[in-house]
Amino acid sequence: TNPAFKEVLSRIEAHEDCRNLPMISFLILPMQRVTRLPLLMDTICQKTPKDSAKYDNCKQALKEVSKVRSELWVYSSIFSKYIVLCSLILKKISTFEGLKCDFLALQPFPLVSSSRWLVKRGELTAYVEDTGLFSKRTSKQQVYFFLFNDVLIITKKK
Repeated sequence: TNPAFKEVLSRIEAHEDCRNLPMISFLILPMQRVTRLPLLMDTICQKTPKDSAKYDNCKQALKEVSKVRSELWVYSSIFSKYIVLCSLILKKISTFEGLKCDFLALQPFPLVSSSRWLVKRGELTAYVEDTGLFSKRTSKQQVYFFLFNDVLIITKKK
């Protein structure tokens, strides 16, 4: 949203060293390289004679590079879930953008955790039963829920 930042970014992206590539391509590039390494190592192994002493080293390198790639995907998945969780807290819960969350207001709750991720969120209609002395009344109320893998948080608009 900062126009000065956008202007500087445009200038940098237009520089000949960047070859008119957007900033996002430079952020993604390291991830792409790691995911392509097993393909490269596999090709090298196929071209290496099987009776060569280098063949065993090549197979071991392929195994290790594949392991690194697998670990990278696991950590990438965990990190992306963590980012979603943090942005949710910043946008919806901690700033209470029109939402009231009694549970969080009453007691501290460690919402951000490496073992917790957001499964689903959305608006629902809750039916609330109000029982009086001579009558029973049901009313509708709009609520917003956040379903995590281990906890459900229901908030209501102020």
